Amino acid sequence: MGKFNRILLLALVCFASLLVLSACQLFGETGSLDGGYASAVVALGGADDYDDEATRDLEAAQIPLTRAPAIPNVIMPVASGRLVERNSKALIDHSNTVDGYVMVRWLANTNMQLRVQVVGPSETTYTYTIFPNESYEVFPLSDGNGSYTINVFEQVEGSRYALATGLTINVNMADEFAPFLRPNQFVNFDEDSKTVMKAAELVSRDDGFLDKIAAVYAFVMRHLSYDTAFANEVISGQHKGYVPVLDSVLDRGKGICFDYAALMTAMLRSQSIPTKLVIGYAGDVKHAWISVFSEETGWVDQVIFFDGKNWLFMDPTFASAASSASALQEFIGDGSIYNETHLY
Repeated sequence: MGKFNRILLLALVCFASLLVLSACQLFGETGSLDGGYASAVVALGGADDYDDEATRDLEAAQIPLTRAPAIPNVIMPVASGRLVERNSKALIDHSNTVDGYVMVRWLANTNMQLRVQVVGPSETTYTYTIFPNESYEVFPLSDGNGSYTINVFEQVEGSRYALATGLTINVNMADEFAPFLRPNQFVNFDEDSKTVMKAAELVSRDDGFLDKIAAVYAFVMRHLSYDTAFANEVISGQHKGYVPVLDSVLDRGKGICFDYAALMTAMLRSQSIPTKLVIGYAGDVKHAWISVFSEETGWVDQVIFFDGKNWLFMDPTFASAASSASALQEFIGDGSIYNETHLY
């Protein structure tokens, strides 16, 4: 716990105008992604102040030069083919709904746009873009247990789409975490991803939940800066249906708020920490943030750090825009500005 507090309570975040939050627009005809997200720039720093009493016997201390590396735990989705809805145009593999996902593949030749819609017990519609190739796309069953309808559509003309194939299934998952531990279209990674390897570098196998959160969070805040040029292209509609390619985001060291949240989600999931990528609104601005699960407290929404008494909000974009934790808290208040609409 002390390590977590040192990292996050003493971290200072460079100021970037919150006006930038209204500039990061997401786009396109993907249903759940119309509108804009917020993002910003960050640099974290700071140093610990040690008491003389705590360091006087330093020469006698046994200080390890290296830590035991963390071991990634990437649970990959599989199209096992046991339960399939298929015709000449598309294939829906629903063999592994117990693990919180379905997989879809387009089979036919087409020059038209393609969409997948998933509607679960909450009746929230999740609309995704897919492409005519030989790869499966993975879609989470974010609503938990209950009845789901999965439909695949092919564009007819303009905004008109025809149903290519679909089905309704009843889902009973192994646990509530299943959809939020695996890769999917919006949080896409595998065992060999640079994103996964970087997460393993940042933490030790002996680190606890809070230490892992702190290490990954601090890295994302330091490493990513807000990509103004790309945000402007998004606003102008040049990147409809944008989905982060996480290793590319990591290499560039910049992105929009969708990139911030997706990168951190992937890193934490690869370390067996259930994490939701949340899409919704912060005030009137379309935004992306994360929610993590703690065995002590359950799902913790918008948490930034634990100060020993209280959870404070973890939103990797707003944190990067605030000059201090107190400034962030003044803006966020009690969290009522957040309104989630979709979970991935």
